[in-house]
Amino acid sequence: MAAALTLNQSTIGKKAIMAVTGIVLYGFVIVHMIGNLKIFEGPKGFNEYSHFLRVVGEPALPAGTILWVIRIVLLVSVVLHVRAAIQLTLLDNAGRPIAYKKVQRKQASFASLTLRWGGMAIFFFVIFHLLHFTVGSALPGYIEGEPYHNVVSAFSNQIWAAPVYLLAVAALGTHLYHGVWSAMQTLGLNTRRTEKLFRGLAVASGIGLFAGFATVPIVVLLGILQ
Repeated sequence: MAAALTLNQSTIGKKAIMAVTGIVLYGFVIVHMIGNLKIFEGPKGFNEYSHFLRVVGEPALPAGTILWVIRIVLLVSVVLHVRAAIQLTLLDNAGRPIAYKKVQRKQASFASLTLRWGGMAIFFFVIFHLLHFTVGSALPGYIEGEPYHNVVSAFSNQIWAAPVYLLAVAALGTHLYHGVWSAMQTLGLNTRRTEKLFRGLAVASGIGLFAGFATVPIVVLLGILQ
């Protein structure tokens, strides 16, 4: 307990918490993207996949048990990740009580400069995304248990939906590009031998996940999915 408290209070500990929770969320994002692409199997395949997520574990466990365990793990990870990010930002600001007259940004990437703002945008987008496709309160005509209909309806009938999602996944890709690299450095996994590997993973994560998530609203707008 004492070790955990010390870890939570130190700057290194907060960065480690951000890295570990970031990896958990990174894994979920990959799985979520793969699941989204099952929409190309059509209404039957996509709806059956959604139903499977709700009943997986039966009959050994009540329906929804594993799904709720995953949701709780993700919620805890998000809370710890955001909390650590806020604390590190406050510590960083406290260490620089007087604003720099001239900020040198030659060594900083666009991703690192926008990491915090991008993270904030993603956080609020996730809340909207849940209201849009999980709760359905932000989607007129939402039908429980019909995710294919809901996705196609949203991107076909709400003209603002696709641009919002594309901007959000662009922020996600940028965030992950820097976040993946930063997490490996924080956890001490980045060495001279692995530098190119993790740099490549960071680039692939940013571009790949953006492309994967952006595909769905784009194909609906093009009328490929109806």
